[in-house]
Amino acid sequence: MIEQPVTSKRIRVLVVDDSAFMRVALARLLASDPGIEVIDTAHTGTEAVKKVLELQPDVVTMDVEMPGMNGLAALREIMHKRPTPVLMVSSLTTEGAQATLEALELGAVDFIPKQLSQVSLDIVRIQPALVAKVRAAAAARPRAITRPASGAAPARWTVRPDSRVKRLNAIAIGSSTGGPKALQEVIPNLPARLSIPVLVVQHMPPTFTGPMADRLNRLSAVNVKEAVDGEPLISGTVYIAPGGWHLEVSKQGALCYVKLSKTPAEVPHIPSVDVMMLSVARSYAGSVLGIILTGMGSDGLQGMTEIKRKGGVTIAQDEQTSCVYGMPQACVQKGVVDYILPLNQVADAVRALTSGVS
Repeated sequence: MIEQPVTSKRIRVLVVDDSAFMRVALARLLASDPGIEVIDTAHTGTEAVKKVLELQPDVVTMDVEMPGMNGLAALREIMHKRPTPVLMVSSLTTEGAQATLEALELGAVDFIPKQLSQVSLDIVRIQPALVAKVRAAAAARPRAITRPASGAAPARWTVRPDSRVKRLNAIAIGSSTGGPKALQEVIPNLPARLSIPVLVVQHMPPTFTGPMADRLNRLSAVNVKEAVDGEPLISGTVYIAPGGWHLEVSKQGALCYVKLSKTPAEVPHIPSVDVMMLSVARSYAGSVLGIILTGMGSDGLQGMTEIKRKGGVTIAQDEQTSCVYGMPQACVQKGVVDYILPLNQVADAVRALTSGVS
């Protein structure tokens, strides 16, 4: 995959879980891949922090719920003392989703649904997904928890004079690994009076997308919600694709509506960034701003290509601020990106490009 450099070095993993069964199951699944070495395990958050400092693993898998210092507290310590790519192991519950979203905000790269990891004997089904996440995490750029300098202002972005060649009628955003944290920097900084709809696909299972939408809504001036089949697309509203459903646009006359579907089923991700962007490009005749953020793989390449081909405007997050520079890199290498921007300038770009839309 484009975001994984060719290397003979094995990925060194520390497995952290208070369950002995889970530690053994995850270690066996990971060790079955010749490119991964499980260097140790830990059963508490305190032990995990100590072993991260001593062993300096490439990746840590971290259980969310542990007695004493839980996974979130341990993650916070690790990000402060030695930033390391961490994969959270989370249950598919509302409480688990909330804790996982908090972990992603604190700097975790991604998460492993515990429903997958519990079925430890089904190696054929589980092992590829688990290994893919570990490999993506090893290529990620973990960042220490920092506070902005007092009085510091974010860098501003100025639209090029020739950029706004036509009215923009919709915004389409795609993200994957590292996406929840990236979206939290972009969506809350969108202008309150944004007068076009925003459609977002973040690779996540059901149970997680609803809490993520609620969390973003509390932080944002625009309305953020999980998309509902058949509802009209309203200006100034951000629609998050529900996990397990493709988010598309159904155009009826001059109006556009949300369409949720399970097809195509053969794509790598449901929801799919490509499926969403292609549909938005068709329905809005190219008057679209396409934005691709951090993520592994190349989902979104077809959609960004079509948006660009139809005359829309495209933005990709830059390599330096991407957790995993897979999806943005695919679009940049294809030559379908108008602007390559650091994450803290994406919302400014949206504001500038849509400032004349009324």
